[in-house]
Amino acid sequence: MNTFNQIVAKKRIVVAPPHPEPTMSGWYTTSGPELRLVRQGGDVPCDCLVIGGGWMGLHAARRFAELNPQSSVILVDAARIGNNASGRCMGFVIDLAHNPRKRDFVEDIKGNKEELFVNLDGIAYIRSAVEEHGVDCDWDPQGKYHSAATSHGMADLHRFSEALDKLGQNYSWVETPEIQAITGSKHYIKALHHPGTVLVQPAKYLKNAVKSLPANVTIHENTPIVAAQFGAPKHICETPTGTIRASKVIICASGYLTKFGFFESRAIPLYTFASMTRQLTQSEVSQLGSKRAYGLIPADSFGTTVRRTIDDRLFLRNVYSYARNFKTTEQDVLRARTQQQVAFDRRWPGLSSIGFEASWGGLLTLAQNGGMVFGELAKNVYGAAFCNGTGVARGAAFGKAVAELATGQSSAVIEILRARASPSRTYPRLLTSIGVRFVTALRFKRAGAEV
Repeated sequence: MNTFNQIVAKKRIVVAPPHPEPTMSGWYTTSGPELRLVRQGGDVPCDCLVIGGGWMGLHAARRFAELNPQSSVILVDAARIGNNASGRCMGFVIDLAHNPRKRDFVEDIKGNKEELFVNLDGIAYIRSAVEEHGVDCDWDPQGKYHSAATSHGMADLHRFSEALDKLGQNYSWVETPEIQAITGSKHYIKALHHPGTVLVQPAKYLKNAVKSLPANVTIHENTPIVAAQFGAPKHICETPTGTIRASKVIICASGYLTKFGFFESRAIPLYTFASMTRQLTQSEVSQLGSKRAYGLIPADSFGTTVRRTIDDRLFLRNVYSYARNFKTTEQDVLRARTQQQVAFDRRWPGLSSIGFEASWGGLLTLAQNGGMVFGELAKNVYGAAFCNGTGVARGAAFGKAVAELATGQSSAVIEILRARASPSRTYPRLLTSIGVRFVTALRFKRAGAEV
């Protein structure tokens, strides 16, 4: 998977830092006190530098430090951990993704079994942080509901059930009266409950997991890498206020990995958007059904995802947009918020007038062929990127595995990931932008009342 031009190893690469997010994530604003901010400064050596403090990077830093307790590890994130892309997801720690977009989803038994194996490894590693290190994240292993509001949504559910049958997975059907009683919404007509998924407050997990990292890990937030020179004896990575000289580097920066000279023109950056209500009053809560907290995934992947949280809030996510140069704007967020208000009106018309307290976007990186980045990219430079969705369990597994690879270990997960296809080149940016916008608009329209 090494696409690195060895000539580049002798050059200083200027790295474009991530664009600042135009709005705060509701998960972050409700996740408790911020971490003590420590920016990197000065000329500092380390044994391993991990770039990116999301699901991959955080777990890569933890695993490398566990396996090498005498080594110094530095973890940097360009923003605040918990308010980065990882902390902006919907908090589903998914064991087996629902992917009806793939025509071979039902038939791909080997691929699904490998996906399940990798995701379960990621879930187990996250669970160990919760159970062994006391990481508070509103951990809730109740599974997920796949919900349908239309006849074509019900057809998607049946296709998913066929795949679950072939994989020997347990699940249960939830008929109209039950799903409406659970949600308090007459919008839904059928659902499928699949155990195995865990619901978490993602920003709370990431922030509290930082506090539980081994003592040999140093964390720097608001610290982008602005230039890098990879080579012996040390890799040199520059920050706005200093330099880090690392024996090994692990890049877990999602699509921004491409800015470091690897897999250029391979990323398709998308933003997906979410909105959060204020904390509901007791009379308002009575309209939300019988279940205190739950997660609903739409049968149609372009429908609306819903979380009801333990602190009595509703989160709704829908709308995808192409993120030219990995960037979104406040106008994009506001346009998505308008559509989320429509989804709110459809589901809880007696409640939706309260609107939303916060709205935000989160970056999602896809590859045109569904490929991923995993492995040694250059001598003592490792990377993991391109989750292609459902990134919590995958991200934890990828981060853990790439740290093990960097330590010279092997495992079944590593072998599965090394066998995956690399990201293919995208079409020219203009064509990709037009194509993604056309397809997402078409799929969004076809989703209809699933939105």
